[in-house]
Amino acid sequence: MILPQELIRQKRDGGALDPDAIKAFVAGFDNERVTDAQVAAFAMAVFFRGMEPAETVALTEAMRDSGEVLDWSGLDRPVVDKHSTGGIGDNVSLMLAPIVAACGAAVPMISGRGLGHTGGTLDKLESIPGYDVRPDNDIVRRTVQEVGCAIIGQTGRLAPADKRFYAIRDVTATVESIPLITASILSKKLAAGLGGLVLDVKTGSGAFMTKEGDARALAESLVAVANGAGLKTTALLTRMDEALASAAGNAVEVRNAVRFLTGAHRDAAVEEVTLALAAEMLVLAGLAADAVAARAAAARALGDGSSAETFGRMVSALGGPGDFVERMDDHLPKAPIVGAVTAEAAGSVAAVDARALGLAVVELGGGRTRPQDGIDHAVGLSDLARIGTRLERGDPLGVVHARSEDGFARAAAILRSAYRLAEEPIPAPASAVVARFG
Repeated sequence: MILPQELIRQKRDGGALDPDAIKAFVAGFDNERVTDAQVAAFAMAVFFRGMEPAETVALTEAMRDSGEVLDWSGLDRPVVDKHSTGGIGDNVSLMLAPIVAACGAAVPMISGRGLGHTGGTLDKLESIPGYDVRPDNDIVRRTVQEVGCAIIGQTGRLAPADKRFYAIRDVTATVESIPLITASILSKKLAAGLGGLVLDVKTGSGAFMTKEGDARALAESLVAVANGAGLKTTALLTRMDEALASAAGNAVEVRNAVRFLTGAHRDAAVEEVTLALAAEMLVLAGLAADAVAARAAAARALGDGSSAETFGRMVSALGGPGDFVERMDDHLPKAPIVGAVTAEAAGSVAAVDARALGLAVVELGGGRTRPQDGIDHAVGLSDLARIGTRLERGDPLGVVHARSEDGFARAAAILRSAYRLAEEPIPAPASAVVARFG
């Protein structure tokens, strides 16, 4: 077996690593044969030298095999999932899972929490009283079998090597490495025992990858490595130049999602991205012949109420209220101070700093700066003005939901500074979906 320091030396000097050596190195995470210092040195070497696709596949598979790999054999539904690289107002998972489930797929969607300026699906779902984001395996399996979907958190048994590796990368300035991001994302998805995966890679001011070229490189890497590891995968590149939904926060995004599912209100960009991802998932699952037929099936499930019903059944099965969809406002927490932030001059919305909107949510207490931080589920932003909207002086840029007057004032200042208005008319963005990979 190659010594850890020799493997680090090889990568430091630009060499390609043998897949078996990579797997032995990751296996050493568990028994401390590989130290934190060596993991950090390896991460830095990869950061500067990169990895060939075969190396990234080996790293991904090794982290997958460091823990439990879920087995969905016996289900009478094809198993598919989606992963988003995260953004502002990205509540797509809340609608997508029940839509695809209502079309006949099984969607065991393993999601994460928010950190920094981006929101987390688990935090949103914990706005719902009683909803258990970490149920035991029997409940998860029963929910997926009977309802069709379960949106839950990662257990400690799935890809534990990735958890240690990421914690070290987080404090050694080695997070922004495409091979390491790829392996981190896909090791958990491979451990989930999926038959197909669709990736939503965001680009724009509110995305992790703000530059389109970087986002394209990540999408290409994710698709190549996932398929190289035997998981059928496609990816969409989507815009995050403003909040995706017209709400950003936790309870406010859940409320937005339920209104979407019931047809009370649908943000156009959310609908475009959700149906495009649903179509990809249904084709991968073999439930539709092509994207056109798949999109039509997803639209029917949305329009006939079956997706809203599926969402309600999932909430109930995972411990939430049985009448959540029908009585959402009775169950979701509400902030005590709610008020509009208005435009100080007339103009058309020309640009939005989406990252600033996410930071406004954090400022209100609805996000984290450290993983261990608690959050306020009630606070956030809603009714956000979209790019291209014409506003008169005094018209609302958005609505702030705050716990205190001081919090409201700070968030309002951030919200106002995030918007740039122009005197001339500004066209709305042509499409939220930029490109497809795979």
